[in-house]
Amino acid sequence: MTSSLTNWSGHHIYQATRVITPNTLDELRQAVTQSRRLKVIGARHSFNHIADSPDTLISLAHFDRVIALDRVKHTVTVGAGMSYGQLCQYLHEAGYALHNVASLPHITVAGACATATHGSGDGNGGLATAVLAFELLTAAGELVTMSPDKLGAAFYGAVVGLGALGVVTQLTLRVQPSFEVQQVIYQNLPFAQLETHFDDVMSHAYSVSLFTNWLENDISQVWVKHRLEVGDADRVFASDWLGATLAGRKLHPIGHLPADSCTEQLGARGSWHERLHHFKIAFTPSSGEELQSEYFVARQHAVAAIRALRALAAHIAPVLQISEVRSIAADDLWLSPCYQQDSIGLHFTWQKNWTAVKQVLPMIEASLAPFNAKPHWGKLFTLPAPRLRALYAHMPEFVALAQQFDPTGKLRNAFLDEIVFGA
Repeated sequence: MTSSLTNWSGHHIYQATRVITPNTLDELRQAVTQSRRLKVIGARHSFNHIADSPDTLISLAHFDRVIALDRVKHTVTVGAGMSYGQLCQYLHEAGYALHNVASLPHITVAGACATATHGSGDGNGGLATAVLAFELLTAAGELVTMSPDKLGAAFYGAVVGLGALGVVTQLTLRVQPSFEVQQVIYQNLPFAQLETHFDDVMSHAYSVSLFTNWLENDISQVWVKHRLEVGDADRVFASDWLGATLAGRKLHPIGHLPADSCTEQLGARGSWHERLHHFKIAFTPSSGEELQSEYFVARQHAVAAIRALRALAAHIAPVLQISEVRSIAADDLWLSPCYQQDSIGLHFTWQKNWTAVKQVLPMIEASLAPFNAKPHWGKLFTLPAPRLRALYAHMPEFVALAQQFDPTGKLRNAFLDEIVFGA
């Protein structure tokens, strides 16, 4: 067993008997066709066993290059092992940008898209909404181009594929001209103001994130990222906003931690790739000493869901490091938690204490059940599999799609068998 290989947080020990890091497509095809069961690992930032395998793990670390930049179609094609940090730097230097990024630049493009990972912003869809096409190596070793032209509506089931269809080798993403961002933080936004002006708060800028421990009577930090187009003057920020105060120093979301790892704040103008992330590529936030969960509710339920979580504050706070609330635009991806509904993500960065966290999650899930909350595919949850499957209208069609591309179940594992296939 590869007992020394763990996920990013060190919480999950991978059970695979071997790890293969191919250098070429031919080596990858050989690894795939000769393995009995397999999964692909990227940055290993999943907090559950969605990417584990009882047999083979394949790392695409060497598939980390830009393959093509099309300045006419405004697309970029990248290897599946490329991280957002690498891609964002390349695009910035080429004069382009992505519409959105995640909090961490360390995660891989393929892994983020396969699990419907998202960034933030009322008008910004999750990261997978930038995918226009991708290349898939099937369990039988066939290389297939996945696009709307080839698959029709099934393409929207394949993008967030949970690694169940095959090995993604490259992706083509939509890009746009580069832009700049000013980031500031407001402190101590009263919950009463948030509940009254929720839509105003979340739409206040291109991206808005709320940080709280649920115990206090206010949101401790509101991270505000304003987009600037070419020629725009610097924005002037009010010192007071809905009762919150403009921060006069750089802050970490977890208030007592040093802010060196965080992207620049205080209104300093900078490139999108140096502001939309919360953390810099040169740092590993919290050194992995954390667990994570996240739940998504439809936008119209946001205030009610926040009130429900505040009622659980006495149970949540003792095992919590910080929570983040973000907005995500609706999309058409079958297994995205934002499928055809503008959504709010309720994120929990826990202390590294699974025994304690496991006791709190069912309480959270019960309190959010009236709002049909969906958990993030790559984070920790205890929601029963039948309940989770019922939240996705296209789940039967996705299962059929996975069986079409992987009829022998080579890409399946314990997570997929239980949560997706109901085996």
